[in-house]
Amino acid sequence: DPTAPDIHLGHTVLMRKMRDFQDLGHQVIYVIGDFTASIGDPTGRSKTRPPLTREQILANARTYTEQAFLVLDRKRTETRFNSEWLDELGSRGMVRLAATYTVARMLERRDFRERYESGVPISVHEFLYPLAQAYDSVALEADVELGGTDQLFNLNVGRDVMPHYGLEPQVVMTTPLLEGTDGVEKMSKSLGNYVGLTDPPHEFFGKVMSISDELMFRWYELLTDEGPQGAARLRAAVEAGKEHPRDLKIRLAEALLAAYQGPAAAAEGRAHFEQVFSRRELPDEIELRELPGAGEPVWLPRLIADTGLARSSSEARRLITQGAVRLDGERVTDVDAHLERRGEHLLQVGKRRFLRVRFGN
Repeated sequence: DPTAPDIHLGHTVLMRKMRDFQDLGHQVIYVIGDFTASIGDPTGRSKTRPPLTREQILANARTYTEQAFLVLDRKRTETRFNSEWLDELGSRGMVRLAATYTVARMLERRDFRERYESGVPISVHEFLYPLAQAYDSVALEADVELGGTDQLFNLNVGRDVMPHYGLEPQVVMTTPLLEGTDGVEKMSKSLGNYVGLTDPPHEFFGKVMSISDELMFRWYELLTDEGPQGAARLRAAVEAGKEHPRDLKIRLAEALLAAYQGPAAAAEGRAHFEQVFSRRELPDEIELRELPGAGEPVWLPRLIADTGLARSSSEARRLITQGAVRLDGERVTDVDAHLERRGEHLLQVGKRRFLRVRFGN
């Protein structure tokens, strides 16, 4: 579903598996859920997801279709929008589809069951989401459907519904969910822990370099051709002192950036990182502070004071005037500077006070 305007590294775990199928001679149908996005996927939700407008969905869908071919083979990909068949289904068709499944089966789904047991409302249209997704498989007469592990219930509804339309049940394949840059939650634009495929090279490279050493091995496993065995080999090399985690992280950032934006972008990203960060002898461990991403740009002296890097905004202004404040490696000279509430940034006050701040929703 095109719920956000860009594809990020979390999406590529599944898309790389689709590419594997293509490389083995199979045809991939890349389904853009423009109809199902108007319902809102209830997966993992503790309350009803607010629906997107048609304008938002179409704008997001345009970038999805453009960016998909950074991973997929265009010649072996058929892009379809599920409004093609779900709009045509109509009321009678939807009633027939709903008759193939029971409320009891729906409540076997954990997030529905938990909401029902705790008295949190479940709208009837949310039950339609897995049925609408299942009908994608009916309309396309799918042989195999791929999805993240969080989609297993929805995928299996497709298997259950297909025989009602005289079709053989599809094979279901799931791929792991990628933890975002915070190392905790799955990668999501709404959580601010994502790396977008088309992020500017310096942002892309810097975000990859910001992840923990432990998460780095996970990313090697899911985002590169190293796989589980290669990731285990790299871990063993680090533990034996044969490799430094920082060097492996640089190689990972370069490989990912080159894969989606080309070698020149990878070189640009690395050069910027080394110019801004590496040569300033940053400490190995820098505290990360998560901050709200909503709202107007934040006044930099206030941010410095609120995060404890200065005792007050007045002191922060004085430090800026003295040239003692750097933002992302660049000296700040404007005491009225404001910072957009998005992305991750490195604050430095004096020679020894460092803080990473990450804005999210």
